[in-house]
Amino acid sequence: MEFGFNVPNAGLLAEPEAIRQIVERGEALGFTIFAIPDHIVIPRKFRPVYPYTETGETDSFDSGEALEPLALMAALATMTKKAKLLTSVLVLPYREPVLTAKIFATIDVMSNGRALAGCGTGWMEEEFAAVGAPPFAERGKVTDEYIEAFLAMWTNEEPSFAGDYTNFSDIFFRPQPVQKPHIPIWIGGDSMPALRRTARLGDAWYPVGLSPKYPLNTVERYAARAKTLRELTEQAGRDPEAVELSFWAVWYREDDPVTVDDGSRHILLGSSEQTAEDISRMAELGVKSMVFNFLRPTLSESLDSIERFAAEVMPKVSG
Repeated sequence: MEFGFNVPNAGLLAEPEAIRQIVERGEALGFTIFAIPDHIVIPRKFRPVYPYTETGETDSFDSGEALEPLALMAALATMTKKAKLLTSVLVLPYREPVLTAKIFATIDVMSNGRALAGCGTGWMEEEFAAVGAPPFAERGKVTDEYIEAFLAMWTNEEPSFAGDYTNFSDIFFRPQPVQKPHIPIWIGGDSMPALRRTARLGDAWYPVGLSPKYPLNTVERYAARAKTLRELTEQAGRDPEAVELSFWAVWYREDDPVTVDDGSRHILLGSSEQTAEDISRMAELGVKSMVFNFLRPTLSESLDSIERFAAEVMPKVSG
């Protein structure tokens, strides 16, 4: 099992020295993935359609802050030595795909092959309008096409592509990524369209598991969704083993156990022993990597959370 955590991109910790301390300490403790969320601008007003709460409301963006993730990924490449650098996840329709593919490839070259392209469709319609993205209603089609365009550029010596949203031909795309055949594509999301996208185009499934529509708050619910993914992958003509299973446990806290609607204990909430047991059971399902949220109000509290997990949970995990 590989362990990672999200890097601050907003708030008091989103500054160079705090980020450096967090990733350097994490890497020293054996964490191998650093994840970077994506927003470009935060609209002052947006409809309450946040997909990870029952009401659709959230105060997570009240500060209006957001470091750009690809720029932050490039900075992280200079602060780290071996850890993989994951966009968690990049909202693909926000950025023109040829330039985005070039930035990813450049980061992969400069980091000696450590980039991971976490990809998603996005949910904030007002932000789509603010950045001049293609129509919000077409974001799924745009995302699929942009991934296909990335793969064309990353794997072909003479790339060309003719789509509804991007077209190119008769170009050099050099240097290509260090990783072969290409930078791994991690697909975020837990809806059926996200699962179908993963089955057809993904190298890994990377759900956050917070959606009230598709809760992944128990091992059994994750297992059922993973089974559906494997079936869809076979239907797409691919080997299910070609799609790695991952999980973004953004809710992780060192808290008392919580019971979910079916009476089961909420995964990854509880004692260190219970958390280690959950992770071991996920490993038995074939999950290869898990990304956690250790960010707390202060730098010292965040570092303490990272160190406690490394000392009390990681040694207890089997698989």
